[in-house]
This record gives sequence, C-alpha cells and structure tokens, in this order.
Amino acid sequence: MTGPIAIALSGGIDSLIAACLLKTQVKEVFGLHFLTGFEKPIDPGPTQIQALFQPLDIPVQVVDLKVPFRKSVVDYFADAYQNGETPNPCLVCNPTIKFGVLLQKAIQLGSTHLATGHYARVEIGASGRYRLLKGVDGGKDQSYFLARLTQDQLARACFPLGSWTKDQVRALALEKGLAPVVRSESQDVCFVRDSSYADFLVKTVGMEPNPGEIVDMQGRRVGTHQGLHRYTVGQRRGINCPASRPYYVIRIDARHNRLVVGFKEERYSSRCRVRDINWIGDPPDGPLAVDTRIRYRHQAAASTVTPDESGGATVRFEQPQSSVTPGQGAVFYRGEEVVGGGWIA
Repeated sequence: MTGPIAIALSGGIDSLIAACLLKTQVKEVFGLHFLTGFEKPIDPGPTQIQALFQPLDIPVQVVDLKVPFRKSVVDYFADAYQNGETPNPCLVCNPTIKFGVLLQKAIQLGSTHLATGHYARVEIGASGRYRLLKGVDGGKDQSYFLARLTQDQLARACFPLGSWTKDQVRALALEKGLAPVVRSESQDVCFVRDSSYADFLVKTVGMEPNPGEIVDMQGRRVGTHQGLHRYTVGQRRGINCPASRPYYVIRIDARHNRLVVGFKEERYSSRCRVRDINWIGDPPDGPLAVDTRIRYRHQAAASTVTPDESGGATVRFEQPQSSVTPGQGAVFYRGEEVVGGGWIA
C-alpha cells in the first residue's frame, strides 16, 4: 500500500492505535467518522474525534450514513426478529456499511484502501485470491464478523491490528500518551445501548407486541409469551413457566406465534442448514471438513459442510451443538483461515 489510505475512526482505542500504526507505514492517511443516526449525547462528536487525531496529523472527515445504516442494518435487525430469527447486525454492517458505502466514499476521496480496527488479517494466496485470517489474539479475533466480505472488498481492506494483541494495543497507547474518547469496548449491537433489544424494537422501530402460546416439545401449552421478539434460542430467563426443571427456548415459531420450550438436553442439534453462503475462496464442489462457529463467542466445532445447488449447505457437527440459532451467522474455518459464512436457516 502506498496511500492515501482512509481509516474508519470511532474514537475508541482500537481505531486510534490502528491509525497510529498506519501512519508509520504510509505517508498519507485520512480518517472517516460515520454517523448512524443512533448516537447518544455522551458519544464523542465530530469535533472531539478531529481533535483526538490531530496529534497524529490525521485529518478527519465526518460522513453521514444515517439513511443507509437505518435501511441496511436497523431494518434488517427488526425484520429478523419479526420473522422469529436472532439477527447479527455486525455481519451485515461490515459488508454493506463499512466496506460498502463507507469504502466507496473513501475511494471517491482518493483512497486505495479502507482500514479499520478489527483484529483480523488479510493475505494474498498463491492463487492470487485474498484470504481472510484470524487475528493473532484469540480472545479478540473478529474474523467472524468479516466473513461476508467479497474478494473486491478484501482487496481494499486493511487491518493494522491483525498481528497485535489487545494488551499490546493498550501498552502502545500508554507509551504514546494516546487516550481514546470512547472508554468502553464496542458492543455487538452498537445502536441499542440504553434499553433491551425488546424495548428498542417497540419504542424505536414501532414493533407491536403480539402475545401467544408457549408450548413444550410435545406441543402442550405451558404458558403465554408477551411477544416473540423478547426471546432467542437457548434463552433461559424470562420464560416464567413453572416446571420440574428450568425451561429453555428451543424454537421460535413465528408462523404460529408460538414459543417452543424444552429442557437443557433438548437444546442440542447435530446439524443445521445454512443459506446464502459467501465463499471467500473458490466454492467447494463437494463435502468440506471445517470448524464451524455458530455465534461470535462459540468455540468453532468440527463439522462437515455439504453445499447444494441453492447456494446454501447442510452442516453436520461431529458433536451436537447447543442453541443453534436461526438468523445467526455460521462461519467456516480451516485452521486460521475463514473459508466462508452464511446464515443459519
């Protein structure tokens, strides 16, 4: 990379140190701070962001992405709950917002690449295709959230923190006297902070609660729910149905407005279907042995992925997995490399 390079800046320590590292590699770096429309009064404003990066000699431009963020991310979030799924907004935001409209803005401003503070790595393989790899810090690796980036997007992606640990990032910030304006770690759902997801859907999105039946695995009615948007597969709290043992959410039946519950051992599944897969490398022409991660903090499980003609696949786990949740991302790994990812159906 010879520059100029744009970097997405949030005001947090990760983007701050990513920018600091980038400045040692290329001459011309400029920052892009984008607005989602869901900022809070306590969030750093454009003036704070610009002042934060002034010592690094990085000019910052504010980009208004309120409309595409609402349409692509927040509306998707609401629609998923409406359909009885549990969404993963970061898996949508990265390809459509950060490496979608924000990357296009960076290109318009003359940048060749867009950098972010993700803990992940990109390399060019022997075939000339780009490879997405885990960050070296296993506790902070964020390759899961980038699994839906295309080859064109990976070609312009830059992750300065991919070979760094979080402890190293904090130590460099202390050494350089760089203090972020955002002290807390970023959350999976950045636009929901002062309320529960259920309250956000009702108050902000306008979703109307629709009470219905809670049934057990045999179809027997055991209670009443106050809206399916309050639940996700694997959830234990909030069911409030007396039984000999605690109930867990097993399935959300949006078609019949029913919540299906069961006991702990009934949460496990030996397989699932995954739709709309983004293959980062060449799509496999037959069954593929991988480790599949079915949510961000899940320990990727040994499995076999068998693609089908619809662009989806069946995933069979060597050991049954708990709380396989429709709407979440299923991301496939071979060692350190992300080979693809889709949506659990």
